[in-house]
Amino acid sequence: MRERSGVRDKQAADAGVVASGWTTRRWLRVGVGATLAVLAVLGGLGTWSMSRASDLTGQVVDTDSPALISAVRLEAALVNQETGVRGYGLAGQRDFLAPYNEGVTDEKDALRRLRPLIRDDASARKDLAEVERLAAQWQRRIARPVAAAPAGAAVPLATERADEGKQTFDSLRSAMKRQQAHLQDTRAAADDDLARATTLRNWVFTAIALSILAVAVLVFEGLRRGVTAPLTRIAASAREVAEGGFDRPIAAEGPADLRRLGMDVEEMRRRLVEELAQAESSRRQLDEQAADLRRSNAELEQFAYVASHDLQEPLRKVSSFTQLLQRRYGEQLDARADQYIAFAVDGANRMQVLINDLLAFSRVGRVHNESREVDLEALVESTVATLSMAAEETGAEITHDALPTVVGDTTQLGMLWQNLLSNALKFHSPERPPRIHIEARQDGDTWHFAVRDNGIGIAPEFRDKVFVIFQRLHTKDAYPGTGIGLAMCKKVVEFHGGTIGIDPEYAPGTRVVFTLPVLRAAVPATTEEPTA
Repeated sequence: MRERSGVRDKQAADAGVVASGWTTRRWLRVGVGATLAVLAVLGGLGTWSMSRASDLTGQVVDTDSPALISAVRLEAALVNQETGVRGYGLAGQRDFLAPYNEGVTDEKDALRRLRPLIRDDASARKDLAEVERLAAQWQRRIARPVAAAPAGAAVPLATERADEGKQTFDSLRSAMKRQQAHLQDTRAAADDDLARATTLRNWVFTAIALSILAVAVLVFEGLRRGVTAPLTRIAASAREVAEGGFDRPIAAEGPADLRRLGMDVEEMRRRLVEELAQAESSRRQLDEQAADLRRSNAELEQFAYVASHDLQEPLRKVSSFTQLLQRRYGEQLDARADQYIAFAVDGANRMQVLINDLLAFSRVGRVHNESREVDLEALVESTVATLSMAAEETGAEITHDALPTVVGDTTQLGMLWQNLLSNALKFHSPERPPRIHIEARQDGDTWHFAVRDNGIGIAPEFRDKVFVIFQRLHTKDAYPGTGIGLAMCKKVVEFHGGTIGIDPEYAPGTRVVFTLPVLRAAVPATTEEPTA
């Protein structure tokens, strides 16, 4: 650790890095904090300006303008009353009172609308009070008496009070004009305030937009100078190293964490150089060992072939001469001697079968490896024909689903079906004739096969053990064989890229399931293994 720390310090000194303890995270925290503070202030100003503009807009739209309109309607209603009363006073016909009656209704409606609108304006309330006082005086002295007088008396009464009515209504009209002028001034002032608030709001949002743009430029430039540029240089140096320039040092610059990153990458480069040197030395050793292994495999295979032939020749002699001995001296030997001779012949024959099976097992994947399309339908029919005598003796019935064409080695796949079907025939139940069926179904890129029978079955604790070479569940007297068949099947299936096992749910009998790929492009290349 001290050595690595010293390397990093030396790299930083060589790069001329100014000591700065600020990491990228700290720069980002400070920058983001300052940006958020500025944006918070500007956001507060923007919210305040928007709220003020909204309030002023509401005052103009909801209060000042409706108040002025209601004042104008109040004036129109009183003018209609004066017109109706004056017409009735001149003509004495009650039809002329229609404008008066409408004006009374309109006056009440205008006052009902106007009063809530000027509730907070003392000057407007004062103007309205003056208008209501003069209107009430005029109505009490002129409008209501004339309107209530009969047709014959209305004209003299109107003529008698004409001067007083004119003087009173002129005062009322002047009061309404003053009221409307004050309301117009109030709305004009609100319009001015609204214009200034809108201008302020626009300037505030312009400042916010400019601030965001400035922050974006500063962030981009800061990230470019403080993060992306150092990372780009580190990446360029790393690419040069990846392309084979292992002597290219890695730059260490920028904020503290990026400098540490550059130092770590440089340390990794140094370690890679050391590891590559060791790997090259190991590769040379592996090449030498592989060559020795190939040579040893070839020698072992030749030894197995020669040994099998050399062992079979003495066994054939033992068997042949033992049988000759029995034929020539059979009359001179007793039953015990005949039994001994039979044991010797049987042992020699079983030794020959075992040697042949071992030789075939050792050659799976090495000697037979001719990858081609194999029609399993034809291959199984051929295997069933080969086993026809055993099938007839046991009364077996062998059926199968439609079988596909796969890519593999014909000889090995033939041994697979031979062993599976012969096992199903061999281990049949004495209580019933064998019924053997071959299943086949496709699932994606895999063919799933199964060979099921109604034989004696396999106990659950032996379902994995049966695929181990020389593992027998019965004595050779009960069921003949060498214990290599299912081990051979496992080796063939795995060589073709599949798996094999015993279905634990199937009963009675045995169901051997295995998989094969669907028309693979090629079978894996031959891998030579040492033969023991």
